[in-house]
Amino acid sequence: MRSSVRLATATAAAALLIGCVSGPAASEPEPSKKAAGEKVLVFSKTAGFRHDSIPTGVATVKELGAANGFAVDATEDAGAFTAANLAQYDAVVWLSTTGDVLNAAQQTAFEQYIRGGGAYVGVHAAADTEYDWPFYGGLAGAYFQSHPAIQPAKVHVEDHAHPATAHLGTGSWDRTDEWYNYRVNPRDRARVLATLDESSYMGGTMSGDHPIAWCQNYEGGRSFYTGGGHTKESYAEPAFRQHLLGGIRWAVGAAQADCRPEKGYTPIFDGTASSLQGWKQAGPGSLQLNEGDGTLKTVGGMGMLWYDRRELGSYSLKLDWRMRGDDNSGIFVGFPPSDDPWSAVNNGYEIQIDATDVPEKTTGSVYGFRSADLKKRDQALNPPGQWNTYEIRVEGERLRVYLNGVKVNDFTNTDPARSLRQGHIGIQNHGDADEVTFRNIRLKDLPAKGRPTRPGRPGKDQAGTAHSGQDGLDGLGKVRPGKAVPMSDVTAHHSDSPAPTTGSGAGR
Repeated sequence: MRSSVRLATATAAAALLIGCVSGPAASEPEPSKKAAGEKVLVFSKTAGFRHDSIPTGVATVKELGAANGFAVDATEDAGAFTAANLAQYDAVVWLSTTGDVLNAAQQTAFEQYIRGGGAYVGVHAAADTEYDWPFYGGLAGAYFQSHPAIQPAKVHVEDHAHPATAHLGTGSWDRTDEWYNYRVNPRDRARVLATLDESSYMGGTMSGDHPIAWCQNYEGGRSFYTGGGHTKESYAEPAFRQHLLGGIRWAVGAAQADCRPEKGYTPIFDGTASSLQGWKQAGPGSLQLNEGDGTLKTVGGMGMLWYDRRELGSYSLKLDWRMRGDDNSGIFVGFPPSDDPWSAVNNGYEIQIDATDVPEKTTGSVYGFRSADLKKRDQALNPPGQWNTYEIRVEGERLRVYLNGVKVNDFTNTDPARSLRQGHIGIQNHGDADEVTFRNIRLKDLPAKGRPTRPGRPGKDQAGTAHSGQDGLDGLGKVRPGKAVPMSDVTAHHSDSPAPTTGSGAGR
């Protein structure tokens, strides 16, 4: 039941690991980590146009539940929307609902459910529902405005870490559906997962920025919406079924993702070889590019791939990462330019990925200096084999770490030799036995907080001016052994309805 806190999955994931973040969030709800046995309600009442794909959609959600460990009930009875009844469900899927489907009391019950930590999954015409209920409009993210005829289009994936889109490659997702235009763009309040390429079809009216799937944390609950699912055929497409499943899994808390709005980031690695021109390998090993899925995989080590195009001051760095199993890597920040990876160890800070070490050296920690909030970390962390997202936010000497949208560390540097006010960033390839994959590395500059003041630092300031100094390479630490359609065809409505330690050790 949603009303009880389930930590079995978190415990199991932690046992497995041990045995083998735009701007700051407006709110940071505790992440939900569910055990097997989630329960989902599919609601498909219509008071306007009725899609003939609804029975197929309901059957699909039931099939996905049977194959993935969650129970599914289905109803078109709005009487199911009572506080007592909704309490048994981890998410409610609004499957192509249309028009006004709930009365005032039922709306209140659903609002209380969401504010109490419940979840909403909207599919297709869920955006054509309850236009006079502001809470619902905010929850869904955007209302339907119009649509052209059913036709093929190209879908561009923006978020490759969310379970609803992580299975999709770097190329366009080509599929046929009825493509909605929306009254507003949800980008300012939701994390856009995928957009439509309006040049690939006829009838798009959103000026080239056309979200078609998104997620958000909303007033204490979770919300996922996808504009796909008009046609019966959609529910036979493996990629669309996985898309829908991933949205449900995130909504019920079986998988974690960063669903805060994201704007203003510039890709510095986008999965292409050309985007690596601003990077250099320091030390042994490498990171291997796979342009098919847009990833970099660690090979050998100990080395580091670092971004040498410019030093950074105040910034937000976001990247997605995945471990194969009990593997090791980290992200370095605030170090001077050098072809020696140990310069980063001794002059900067590492944000750890490996979850198997002591608190100040585990996932989310500032390695060797400050542990992550382990309770929040354990709840926010996806297990090996699944993608995670870091936001590493540096402002002045303050360093914050967000894991899948949840703040797990807040550290302030006091060592002039490790000043965070200027420096480079890099990703570690740890050793032969370690396999960690990265993708979608993006950067956003933030307002500067003072001038760089690190003494004895070589490198460049933000304007690129060289200044002299000497590296301090005073300890290599130890390596863990053994880890080797036309506009006239656009329909205005549906056609049928209106503790610190010293940091001299090697980064893990």
